[in-house]
Amino acid sequence: MPPLVETQRRLRQAVVAGNLMEVAPLLIGGRDPSRRLAIHHRHYETSLVTALLGKFPATGWLVGTTFMTQAARQFVRERPPHALCIAEYGAEFPQFLSARPAADRVPYLRPFAELEWHLGQVSVETDQPTLGPGALSAFRPEALVDAALVLQPGVRYLHAPWPVDGLMRLYLTDTAPDRLSLQPEEVWIEVRGARGDFRMTRLDAGEFVFRRAIQHASTLGEAAERALETRSAFELGRVLAALVAEGLLTAITARNHRDEQ
Repeated sequence: MPPLVETQRRLRQAVVAGNLMEVAPLLIGGRDPSRRLAIHHRHYETSLVTALLGKFPATGWLVGTTFMTQAARQFVRERPPHALCIAEYGAEFPQFLSARPAADRVPYLRPFAELEWHLGQVSVETDQPTLGPGALSAFRPEALVDAALVLQPGVRYLHAPWPVDGLMRLYLTDTAPDRLSLQPEEVWIEVRGARGDFRMTRLDAGEFVFRRAIQHASTLGEAAERALETRSAFELGRVLAALVAEGLLTAITARNHRDEQ
């Protein structure tokens, strides 16, 4: 009898990958224990495929059920879940889809699927209490430059070479025309959501770079520098006021106290 850890590995391979050969000698009871284990494998795969397709209904609308189902099955076999939370499973699916045969017929497939993933992620978040304009004025300018700003958890950012937000609105409003001709267009999209609701907003390049840098823990000064490199007309005061007015700002922390957020 192999050690427990080895037995567990073999069972996992049998359920996840359908590889019953290694574990077959360990199965006992009944006339065909391998067949019973195969049922668990099929149930595991079907459950994950169903969960994956449920996260990308708009993408299925775009490319068809057959294409999506086949891709989902292959994805489940090649990239099984590693996180305990199934809600996190599927982040790599847009890139996987775009590498599938015939995916080049839909050049905007990956950014469209990435947008849908973001919409699903933000819609289950919960808004945190926001800061008012006085929170910014409470800091000295030199301290504010080195401060970290914390945004609402239900915010994501997507830079796409196609206007996939417009395409997503066609799906959400069920207003797709009989023929669709999508032209390349660089867009910078902010996705915000909470408690089952969401919205998409286009930003200019500078504001997009600033907000995404803030979200990724850059200081205000660092984020402003990146935004100015992207767009020389970037106005820090206006963008900060917008963050407050939109209820996106939840905390301001001096750089050397980030761990106390």
